[in-house]
Amino acid sequence: MKRKLFFLLILFIIFIVAIGVRFLISKNSAKQGKVHILASPEANVVIDNKAVGKTPYQAPLDEGEYLVKLIPDAKEASDSASWNGKIKIYRNTLTFMSRELGASDIASSGVIFNVRKMEKKPEKKDTGEIEVSTEPDGAVIFLDNDEQGITPLVLSEVPQGDHELSVLSPGFFRRSQKVKVVSGFRVIAAFKLAIDPSHKNIADEVKSKEATKSAELKQNAAGIMLTIKETDTGWLRVRAAPSLSASESARVEPGQTFAMLDEEAGWYKISYEKNKEGWISSNYAEKTTPTPEPSGSGQ
Repeated sequence: MKRKLFFLLILFIIFIVAIGVRFLISKNSAKQGKVHILASPEANVVIDNKAVGKTPYQAPLDEGEYLVKLIPDAKEASDSASWNGKIKIYRNTLTFMSRELGASDIASSGVIFNVRKMEKKPEKKDTGEIEVSTEPDGAVIFLDNDEQGITPLVLSEVPQGDHELSVLSPGFFRRSQKVKVVSGFRVIAAFKLAIDPSHKNIADEVKSKEATKSAELKQNAAGIMLTIKETDTGWLRVRAAPSLSASESARVEPGQTFAMLDEEAGWYKISYEKNKEGWISSNYAEKTTPTPEPSGSGQ
């Protein structure tokens, strides 16, 4: 009888442990999302400075932000440049990333897709949203070949189902991608456009003329304040350099005010945090010059 009770006790303990393990696994997996990375040519994938495999790469990851680096396989293409950037993983969703690695960053293109539940229930039944941003900003958005506006932009009341999303900017190759919209969810699409070499000479000539004008304006930077204008996405990129291909350093919000430190053609330099400086597009900032206080009359 004692042996039987002991055996039942062992079975009960095993049962409790199994339930506990299953609960922990379920709890942890609920905080995870998935990542799917494609690259052309084939590339080695490094996540948070750890080599994890080659493209095409798929894996579950805990919710959060990760630093991803793609290093072209030397056997596949020795003339392709590496890429590195940040991606965000949201629980119970897929983060999709596709990259075409060119000879340099400006010759490379790609897209990163995230899906998040909308903050508010859509007013129109069976619709979702698409948030589109591009490098460079100001690209024309097409949804199913219908022009929608200029990036950055949020497309609302998009019917659920499959759509074709395209972005186009003068001097850059057009980029298109299939996207699936689910009711009550927002698709976040971040495109990187590759420069069209046939426009390069024209772009350099315009840049040279604007640089000359910019040099004349640098002397006037002192005392000028910049107010961030409204954007459809509710934020504006701060870049590490005054260039469309420069990496993102931070994001600032509409209504925030910063002192202008410098000016280049189409760009303003600001200090967005203590000891941290960066460049913002002049299209999304308004200059204001403080009115000098009147000097008092001596008696």
